[in-house]
Amino acid sequence: MDSTDLLTIGERAARAGVATSALRFYEEKGLISSERTDGNQRRYRRATIRRVSVIKAAQRCGLTLDEIAEVLDQLPSGVARQKDWEKVSRAWKDQLEERIRRLELLRDQLDSCIGCGCLSMNRCGLLNPQDAAASTGVGPRYLEPDGPRPGSLRRGIEGSA
Repeated sequence: MDSTDLLTIGERAARAGVATSALRFYEEKGLISSERTDGNQRRYRRATIRRVSVIKAAQRCGLTLDEIAEVLDQLPSGVARQKDWEKVSRAWKDQLEERIRRLELLRDQLDSCIGCGCLSMNRCGLLNPQDAAASTGVGPRYLEPDGPRPGSLRRGIEGSA
């Protein structure tokens, strides 16, 4: 490999739009790799730019570094080809679509709650009197795909009271 194919950590960070500390962190996590000079300075291949860009884009979509690492580990250590990146895309597609679905559900429920203006404990579909949603499981039950629909548990409690 020609030495002009290798960039310093500062050059790589500037080109990728991240701090040098981010590159060191990504390297520590095994997401990217560098070569060392005789003086123990990091040098990065030009292909690292794409990896760092993918890492940043995936993080913005809510993927964790562990989820990102799991997929990037399947790429060749050198320059990844288009078919390799397509494999990455397929691996994340279902996960991202599920995230989008959940975000849309949250948005829609928040819109209806904030936008309704009822401020009435008798009419609110998201009210959870006596923690009725706990009977269906833990976590934000009204926002889970298998959870109860807002208002469904309240009606059951009102009928038994």
